[in-house]
Amino acid sequence: MEFALDAEQRELASTVRTLLDKRSDSAAVRAAADSAAGYDPALWATLAEQIGVAALAVPEEYDGVGASFFETAVVLEELGASVTPSPLLGTTLATSALLAGGTEEARGRLLPRLAAGEIGTLVRDGRPALDADRAAIVLAIVGDDLVEVTGAEVTWAESMDQTIRLGLVDLAGATSAVIGDGVSAAARADLVAAAGVAALAVGVAQRALDETVAYLRTREQFGRPIGSFQALKHRAADLLVRTEIARSASWAASYALGDPAADGEEVASLVHTAASYAVEAAQLVTGEAIQLHGGIAITWEHDAHLWFKRAHALSQLAGAPHQHRAAVTL
Repeated sequence: MEFALDAEQRELASTVRTLLDKRSDSAAVRAAADSAAGYDPALWATLAEQIGVAALAVPEEYDGVGASFFETAVVLEELGASVTPSPLLGTTLATSALLAGGTEEARGRLLPRLAAGEIGTLVRDGRPALDADRAAIVLAIVGDDLVEVTGAEVTWAESMDQTIRLGLVDLAGATSAVIGDGVSAAARADLVAAAGVAALAVGVAQRALDETVAYLRTREQFGRPIGSFQALKHRAADLLVRTEIARSASWAASYALGDPAADGEEVASLVHTAASYAVEAAQLVTGEAIQLHGGIAITWEHDAHLWFKRAHALSQLAGAPHQHRAAVTL
């Protein structure tokens, strides 16, 4: 069996990568993260309207593409590589909650809006929610219910990684309408969040590895590129192995998550394994990138701190690696 992207998936990844190379370089990422919105609305509109990234996980009957979760993971990996501030993961969580637990009326009313690029978020247990302060569609798990929230007070929550936008949603004074089963919605959203985090982690690990290898090839010491020194070759090779294993784990989890016929316990095991391994791999690779770049990597001007902060922030979005390992061993 060939464990690789098919032609359409490669084209999707290439299209997203080309757009991000043009519109989301280092300067653009920093400008978007520092802006009032926390992201580039024009870039998101292009991703959503021209490429259809928000519609990938939405069935065709709700104006979506009807692809599996795997295609969304392909896009998330590219977004992770560029460290682009993007509402895709938060919107995907809202979409997954609706598909798993929403009523037919709620799906028919809200999914086309999400597919068209309106930002969504899912609120859980009073925790900071992705993109909550800029979401047009706010869903929440309240007890055993999935509810649609309007009129809630949302406060921006500062995060270590400025490219990830979080908000605290006060449900006390909001209007909430029950639109489905919160238990099913929460279970699905938890898996989607973990698989999405794994994909983002693989992307940032690959970016840090690529940039580090390029630096090792050009930086000279003692009249030769430092990448020719055996000790550094071995370290770079170890990082490559960790990144490739993380990608394999992430792809396996995302593929299983998008397969309606897959065994539920097996899917959960694959997702927890991927989240645990990919996040720790990203933390290792981005940390080593700083070491192997030397002094330049600890400056604000270099992007290494963006990769490093993203890798460590991901461990807080859908559970820490040790929590995912515990879930597999239970």
